Amino acid sequence: MVRKYVPDISHLNALFESNYRRLMKLLHLVDEGDELNISLYNGSHFIGTVHAQNIETSKYTDTILLEQVSSAGPWLNNPSLMVRLYHDAAVAEVISRKGYRALSGVNSYPNKDMNLPDEKTQLNRFLSEWLSFCLRYGICDTHPFNPSKL
Repeated sequence: MVRKYVPDISHLNALFESNYRRLMKLLHLVDEGDELNISLYNGSHFIGTVHAQNIETSKYTDTILLEQVSSAGPWLNNPSLMVRLYHDAAVAEVISRKGYRALSGVNSYPNKDMNLPDEKTQLNRFLSEWLSFCLRYGICDTHPFNPSKL
């Protein structure tokens, strides 16, 4: 008998919290409609550019589009993630990815989109690693300054 996948809620929540902290380090001055470009370098070697845009802002949430718009080679897929930040809870989660609808916590498998049972966890883990990489190797190309956010 195949065991049903049960998400580890405490691990997932810790991932959401760490993603929120990393995103706030990168985006704390970006308002709705604002954009930010981060060029990634490993030493003097250009790796790519990450584009962040605040799509929607409300009292307690922001929706951010994060996408890699250029990369070091044509063999790399450029990821694109829609991320929702919940400021009251200080968490951020991936709500969708390029070309796919909103994610559910657990997927039946196999399914039409061939999402893994823990697809949401894996995408949030990827976001965590991607943000860490941006913080370590990124140089901000454009940064809108809004003194009211200070």
